[in-house]
Amino acid sequence: MNPQAKLISILSLLLGTIIAISSNHWITAWAGLEINTLAILPLIAKSHHPRAVEAATKYFLTQAAASALLLFSSTVNAWTTGQWDITQLTHPIACTLLTVAIATKLGLVPFHLWFPEVLQGSSLTTGLLLSTVLKFPPITLLLLASPSLNPTLLTSMATISAALGGWAGLNQTQTRKILAFSSISHLGWMTIIILYNPKLTLLTFYLYTLMTTAVFLALNTAKILKLSTMMTAWTKIPPLTSTLMLALLSLAGLPPLSGFLPKWLIIQELTKQEMTTTATIIALLSLLGLFFYLRLAYCATITLPPNSINHMKLWHLNKKVSILNTIFASLTILLLPLSPMILTIP
Repeated sequence: MNPQAKLISILSLLLGTIIAISSNHWITAWAGLEINTLAILPLIAKSHHPRAVEAATKYFLTQAAASALLLFSSTVNAWTTGQWDITQLTHPIACTLLTVAIATKLGLVPFHLWFPEVLQGSSLTTGLLLSTVLKFPPITLLLLASPSLNPTLLTSMATISAALGGWAGLNQTQTRKILAFSSISHLGWMTIIILYNPKLTLLTFYLYTLMTTAVFLALNTAKILKLSTMMTAWTKIPPLTSTLMLALLSLAGLPPLSGFLPKWLIIQELTKQEMTTTATIIALLSLLGLFFYLRLAYCATITLPPNSINHMKLWHLNKKVSILNTIFASLTILLLPLSPMILTIP
């Protein structure tokens, strides 16, 4: 891809994100989301492979429909109440339509089917952008409008997302699809607490972004796209695959790694809100995700696939590891001691 075109796409992506998260008017928020959609399309389709073009087409159609629905919901609200402010969404029909639109943009169940397919058709770098940067504006809009939304609908969608994200990831062999279902599962954890503690939703998103970035960078450095490749990757860069294993276990939410922190705080907050049953259900559903994270960690460090005698092993290539890999992997593993400070934040 032309460097100038790539630079324009990345700058447009940053511009769209800043416009969407800093606006308090539905039209400017919609404009920011549309800029984001148009900016990421060349990055998805840059390889000119039929799978990439298909992924770009699916992404465009889904996001265009979601943006149109978001604009329609805000217009309905403005028509009945005279308010275009994001925090003044009060009409019941507009609230339901907005929930559907944001859920489609995020990839929450039952509007999730596009996300694994788009991620599978994209490169690992573009997949990282789709899983992190492009989720931030919709999460912000959902956060601003959350006091007006239906708690039962949000809790139901969040619980089903956590369940399906773990369940559907069990039989996948492609790492990008596994990370897509991991994203859906984590979005369920973010959404379930958004009405009761919005700051905790943002904390969960930031830590998820940190952990996912560490995993994507490690996979991209070792050129791992499927489990069979991952099984032989430890011979290429052993230290990197060791940190990849710890980053995957952090994504699973195992203590004493950083990923345990948001799940611990969310379960604690749900218990405070007298939602013990919901907290128990979502904690049990995280075991589904734990299974495929453990499988990934097992493949990354412990096993070799069955192979014939003439199989060529991938031995050390002396490939340099970026400093970003080191920084993100360290933060992914070592942030749990910050929990006392986070708990004191009002």
